[in-house]
Formats: sequence, structure tokens, C-alpha cells
Amino acid sequence: MSKSRVLYISQHLTPYLPETTMSHVSRMLPQGTHEKGKEIRVFMPRFGKINERRHQLHEVIRLSGMNLNVNDTDHPLIIKVASIPSARIQVYFIDNDTYFKRKAVLEDGDGKLFKDNDERSLFFVRGVLETVRKLGWAPDIIHCSGWMTSMVPLYLKHVFADEPYFEKAKVIYHAYNEGFDGSLDRKMAAKAEAHGIPAEELTNIANPTFENLNALGMRGADAVIVGSEELSAESQAALAMLDKPILPFSGSEGFVSEINAFYDTILEGKAEAVAE
Repeated sequence: MSKSRVLYISQHLTPYLPETTMSHVSRMLPQGTHEKGKEIRVFMPRFGKINERRHQLHEVIRLSGMNLNVNDTDHPLIIKVASIPSARIQVYFIDNDTYFKRKAVLEDGDGKLFKDNDERSLFFVRGVLETVRKLGWAPDIIHCSGWMTSMVPLYLKHVFADEPYFEKAKVIYHAYNEGFDGSLDRKMAAKAEAHGIPAEELTNIANPTFENLNALGMRGADAVIVGSEELSAESQAALAMLDKPILPFSGSEGFVSEINAFYDTILEGKAEAVAE
């Protein structure tokens, strides 16, 4: 029997960015999943805050070179890779000089959100899926962590609908309370629509707040994992409306086994929705 394959798409991952609940789980879960006998691939954005020399990132020429159009502008897709020696895990980084060169993550020195964070999210999501297709690797589970990955289900459903590498994949959205205040560019929905996503699928992000993006990811996924001990009232309300498998918050210990068991029930088609 072939190994199950899990694609991890996360906006934060230690040791490349400071530790949070999301970045810790995004680091330890792939290792634990690999140790349980599954094949994995891990992707994150190459934020300029990441020290390339310290972490020994290098470009993968055979995967780079594609242009992705966002907001009527072509942006070169650069793929880099690094290894976490202690875990024997490779991490792929989505890079582009326009979107990810600045020495910060989501905010400028004054604590204001970058105006193009919406485009950075769209570029990241599409860049991951284009790269996985180029790798010729068909995942069984696509595990999305963080609001920057919330568009993955819609891109799979509409932009990559005819892609055989993704036709059997189940998408899991890992919902955290790690977000942002305010709103991204109100034109985000129009930019995604230009990629082939129907407007009616994007009404929820006419105002792309963190809560609305989180709800979009939860609604579009095949299953949801609660990643924070406390979600906002808005996220809890969105979660309560779902009729799909839900794994409650697992805590800081034992989450690898619980989540892998969740993968298995979803792949076997036996998962039932569970609410706290």
C-alpha cells in the first residue's frame, strides 16, 4: 500500500520566524507526520525577515522561472529550499522580490499592514499549487495553516479544477486566532476573480478582514482543525455553522497523533463533525 501524502502550506514556521502556536505546530507536525510513515512537502513564504545565509536557503532553478499574474502585473516566481537538519525535513519557500524582499513579515516599522498583503497571499497560494504541480506530486491531504492560506480551497475548486494531481486531495483548514486588525485591500476579491474564481464565491471577502478570511478558509475546506485554545466570537460563530469534520483544539501536547488520526478518518471517509 502506498504512503499517504500530506502537503503542508503554512504562513509561519519555526525556526525561520519567531515561535507562535501556529509556527510551532507547523514545524513539529510535518516531522511527526513523516515519522508516522507519510510522505510530506512543506511550503511557506520567504519573508525578507528570514536570514537566508543562517538557514542556508538556496534557489531551486528547475522550479523557478514561472511568471504569475496578480493585479494585471506579471511577477516572477522564485522557489527556494532549506533543510531542518535535526528533523531531516525540507522546506520550500515561495519568493518574489516585489512581495517578499522587504525585511519584515506583514507590517512596516510603524506597525501598519503592507498595502499589498492581499496580493502577497494570492501570489503565495497560487505559487505553492503551481510548484506542487511542477513537482508532479499528488497530495492526499492539503493542510493549510493561517489566513494567508484561506484561498487555497477556492483556487483548487476553480483555478486548478482540471488538475489531476489535486483531484483526490482533501483540504484541511487549521484555524488560528493569529490574525491582524483592520482590512486588506478591498479589491482583493476582484484580483482573485481575475484568476477565474466566480464573484459569488468571494462575497465574504468584499471586506477582507482577518475574521472574514478565516471564515472563507473554514467554509471552503473539507475539514477544519481548531488551532487556538480560544477563537474569536466571529470565528466560533462561523465554525458553528459548518457541517463537516471538525477536530477541536488539541493542546500543546499530543497534537501529532490526534491530527494524524484525523487525517486517516478523513481519507477513509469515516470522519464525523465534532464540536466542542
